[in-house]
Amino acid sequence: MKYFILFGPPGAGKGTQASAMAERYKLCHISTGELLRKEIHSGTELGQKAKSLIEAGALVPDEIVQAMIENQFKTVKGVEGFLLDGFPRTIAQAEALDTILKGMEEEVSSVVAIIIPDEMIMERIKHRAMLEGRADDASDDIINNRIKTYHDKTEPLIEYYKKAGKFAEINGVGTIEEVRQKSFEIMDKF
Repeated sequence: MKYFILFGPPGAGKGTQASAMAERYKLCHISTGELLRKEIHSGTELGQKAKSLIEAGALVPDEIVQAMIENQFKTVKGVEGFLLDGFPRTIAQAEALDTILKGMEEEVSSVVAIIIPDEMIMERIKHRAMLEGRADDASDDIINNRIKTYHDKTEPLIEYYKKAGKFAEINGVGTIEEVRQKSFEIMDKF
């Protein structure tokens, strides 16, 4: 099995690229954002907890996200691997993922990082909010908090995965097709 991590700041285009990656490599795309939105839409207790955190621009607790991810690994069949989008977001989550995979005698295949400048993050998220009506993308304060959270908590993963020899970065500025081709060039190696 292949275990790819799709990495980058909010608005980098991870969701846009993920479906093509999943289709080309026969991967199950696991978007923690989509998993959480499904829980919120269903009105579950988990969804209610997640909703208040997401609306404030905060991260959902690790143990909740990890349990959802591990459940996907164990229950999804008929794929050649997984594409994680939105997880891990912290060093603790990366270490937990390593532990989960080690228990399955697996490991992360590669991290594909789509990187864009902060100004573009703001532009893209506002555009997405307008198109999709997403409350978690609506206010400058929330977007700025998400950018700060990304820099403070998620960017340290770059060094974590570089040390493991599993980090590949691409410039997310360009057309969807250009970014997709760069992603495929990395993933083709695995």
